[in-house]
Amino acid sequence: MEQQRATIDFMRWRWIAAGLSLALVLASVVSLATRQLAFGLDFTGGTQIEVVYGEAVPLDNIRATLAEAGFADAIVVQFGSEQDILVRLPQSFSDEAGAELVENLHQAAGTDVTLRRLEYVGPQVGEELREQGGLAMLLALGVVMLYVAVRFQLKFSIAAVVALIHDVIITLGVFSFLRLDFDLTVLAALLAVIGYSLNDTIVVADRIRENFRKLRMGDSVEIINISLTETLDRTLVTSLTTIFVVLALFYFGGEMIHGFATALLIGILVGTYSSIYIAANILLMLNISREDLLVIPREEREVDGLP
Repeated sequence: MEQQRATIDFMRWRWIAAGLSLALVLASVVSLATRQLAFGLDFTGGTQIEVVYGEAVPLDNIRATLAEAGFADAIVVQFGSEQDILVRLPQSFSDEAGAELVENLHQAAGTDVTLRRLEYVGPQVGEELREQGGLAMLLALGVVMLYVAVRFQLKFSIAAVVALIHDVIITLGVFSFLRLDFDLTVLAALLAVIGYSLNDTIVVADRIRENFRKLRMGDSVEIINISLTETLDRTLVTSLTTIFVVLALFYFGGEMIHGFATALLIGILVGTYSSIYIAANILLMLNISREDLLVIPREEREVDGLP
């Protein structure tokens, strides 16, 4: 006979977890209000220059050349192979100025440098991207709230959305505090974090609902502890396998997706924590009970005129 696993008393620490989360969210909000985000050229506007070197050249040498030319704030990353280089500058450039800059790089490197692309992103486009990115996150949260409310119950919907907002704010707070570049790849990672955290939260919510209906003994705290214990293995395995992939992207994916991998790594860690302590904690604060999840018998639904 299979031995029943001992229940872990997760909710014993729920007030400590709530205090920790509140402190992290407040610190993130303060950082976002004072330090703000270090928006990349995708949002602020500027010039992207893609060049191809005849042979690999250290990025530090390219940065030093650009600094001598008066572009100390240039962002230099590899774009594909070691010979493909992407230079991001906050200034606008004409084709002639771009050709002159490429000639400077050619003379400093001592190898062929070919201009493949010169593209200017205006500040108006950057402002539109900020607005549309914010609307995309709000729309995602709204759809999530509606979906969870329909599939489960309104209290589960509120808990899920609070957990997602918690994850997004803390991830943004880390980027603000550390002054990490926030570009479109990071925005895409935030939307991915919303999906990942939601999936984890729904798995836990589904088990909580099932146990509320199945178990006849125990209060809300006990049932939630049982549900979290039963889903713990799945949560840890999913999180660890995802983190391994993200770590590979973080260390070997190149600078182009470094911000994307960083945002995913932070979001997965915070999302795993929030699926255990934030969503379940909010359910207890909303006084979730067995009555909220009881299935109304068909006879009573017909009497009440319900479908």
